[in-house]
Amino acid sequence: MPPEPGLSPAGPESRQRRFREAYGAHRAREGRGLPAEWLPRLPHLDEGPQASQWRIRACTFRCFVARVVRPMARALASQPLTIVDLGAGNGWLCYRLTRLGHRATAIDLRTDPVDGLGAAAGYAPHLPQLFWRLAASFETLPLAPGSVDLAVFNASLHYALDLTEVLGEAARVLKPSGRIAVLDSPFYPTMEAGEAMVREKRALGRECFGDLAEDLLALPCIEYLTPARLAEASRALGLTWRRHRPRYPLAYRVRPWVARLRGRRAPSRFDVWEARFATR
Repeated sequence: MPPEPGLSPAGPESRQRRFREAYGAHRAREGRGLPAEWLPRLPHLDEGPQASQWRIRACTFRCFVARVVRPMARALASQPLTIVDLGAGNGWLCYRLTRLGHRATAIDLRTDPVDGLGAAAGYAPHLPQLFWRLAASFETLPLAPGSVDLAVFNASLHYALDLTEVLGEAARVLKPSGRIAVLDSPFYPTMEAGEAMVREKRALGRECFGDLAEDLLALPCIEYLTPARLAEASRALGLTWRRHRPRYPLAYRVRPWVARLRGRRAPSRFDVWEARFATR
């Protein structure tokens, strides 16, 4: 861990700079920036332009705490977990985990005050000490080997450029009993379904992203996951996965049937996935 708390850069600027800047600008246009007084309420937000998405993320969060965090804490005799939040954004998950008594570190490439790490300053009045914040990529985590109980990809794993490399870096920093969790990344039943989403996104790029489209679509991110894709990327790392299904609202759960009736592509699922080492 770093020698003192704060917002620290880790690693040189990379080819991801243009994407990072464009992504921050796009998020600002979408209204992702929130008043500081709203931040401690996340993910339980019932107002603002992204309220419907936060309702879904709140379901994911409850499942994650109940099925992953609390069982791990019990196994450690209720000792605080050391958790790294990968793709932390404004730090809402770190704030929640810190309030639960755990030691959390927020990692993200973005440091802007919209909903990047810079926005996390809004939590400072509500905590004895603000959690660590590090500007770094998933490929080069500034953490010691075997130092983390739980690595959480927080709505972020689908931005990986190389899935095996990114999972391997997360596995490197885990303790032997550690876990990896994937939250709020789009899963499809097949590669064909995922590729249909990618084609649609790129076809509508200019309409969706305007003048930011070129930069936002330039990086070859994996864009989506499937159970088979996750298993294949993890095999050489000795990771085995299990799925936890959040209890989403009925209208959200029936989306696959609605899409089928309307002749549309299959929608994604946002389950909680948990990995452990098979042989440690």
